Amino acid sequence: MKLEQALEAVKNEKAEVLLKEMYGDNAAANVERYSHVARSFAERFGEGEFEFFTSPGRTEISGNHTDHNLGKILAGSINLDCVAAAGVSNSNMVHIYSETYDQNIVIDLADLEPGKQKTGTVALLKGILKGFKRAGHEIGGFNAFVTSNVISAAGVSSSASFEMLICCMIDYLFNDNKLTVKDYARIGQFAENAYWDKASGLLDQMACASGGLISIDFNTPDMDVENIDFSFDQIGYDLFIINTGKGHADLSADYSSIPNEMKKVAAFFGKKVLADCSLEELLANLNEVRAYAGDRAVMRAFHFFTENDRVDTAVKALKEKDYDTFLQVITESGNSSWKWLQNCYTISDYNEQSISIALALTEMYLKKLGKGVCRVHGGGFAGVIMAVIPKENSAEYKEYMSSKMGEENVYIMNIRKHGSVHLEF
Repeated sequence: MKLEQALEAVKNEKAEVLLKEMYGDNAAANVERYSHVARSFAERFGEGEFEFFTSPGRTEISGNHTDHNLGKILAGSINLDCVAAAGVSNSNMVHIYSETYDQNIVIDLADLEPGKQKTGTVALLKGILKGFKRAGHEIGGFNAFVTSNVISAAGVSSSASFEMLICCMIDYLFNDNKLTVKDYARIGQFAENAYWDKASGLLDQMACASGGLISIDFNTPDMDVENIDFSFDQIGYDLFIINTGKGHADLSADYSSIPNEMKKVAAFFGKKVLADCSLEELLANLNEVRAYAGDRAVMRAFHFFTENDRVDTAVKALKEKDYDTFLQVITESGNSSWKWLQNCYTISDYNEQSISIALALTEMYLKKLGKGVCRVHGGGFAGVIMAVIPKENSAEYKEYMSSKMGEENVYIMNIRKHGSVHLEF
């Protein structure tokens, strides 16, 4: 569609329903947001044909740092997202303008090899394009205007949201929309592993791409995914994300230490990942494993095995509508991340503990309240925490945390059912 058609489309009845599903009470504001994206695309790239695309950030309920060792997770997409207008350019160039980060990126499809410095958006985009090619899919030149309100470097997967947005564009524009969300996720993982040297798993990409609340067992032949019909609204709670004010973009070494140390424990048993080992084996050989892999690696392995059990318990509780148990699992998962996984602050700068401060503040509040839960969110070390607060106390909690962390850092989220998709208004 062209500009005038797009501006009409975002106001029609179908768009109204779809935007309400994705953004809830913020649907009206997003009509103007999509209109702005359409106008901006036309201003930058001319009056050509384009399509709308969206890709959400994600929230992690349980399964913290288990995916890279083929564990289990429970996660969902949220109503913060990347939005784009994109169209085929009939050239050999990919031209993307990111409004949020003021980046004007041009990539020649003839040059998709990784650079010496494996960082930044250009490297990530090259990795995605290369990922499509190596999987036997088509790529081509296109133009795109992108804007995002997914919190950057803060544990809600702004990078994975962007990756899945680009995958969705390339799939729709050049591959007849035939790829699956698992294809998207594996391409995103390849880009991060090979072009960023980041030892990431598939949790972030799958949660962004799939939409809704999902559980995944990564230690299955085809990465079994189960969709779960649930939102915190259903049980009278609000989902909060608190940005603690320090991002984790410069903490890749801390992030990568977790899968590497878990895999070192697995290596003691001649395995590649912890999913192929058991807690019983570890306990039976504890002293030898401590000597081989180190105590922190053992603690992180303890977290892995018990976290998998917690995901099973949480999923069972949701299916049985046992919400007290479900909320208790979130607390237990968060405590394990803090004490056993040890990803609430970096030992390279132990004086900076913004995650721990936010958790402590929330725990003191929840103790007085007598209900609600909280946990570290995402990769950890810095970034955000998650809190689940009864709706009748949401305004009070928001004011409380805003006074400590800044009003601009306190977000009330919803789980949205739409993942990374091309929008047909």
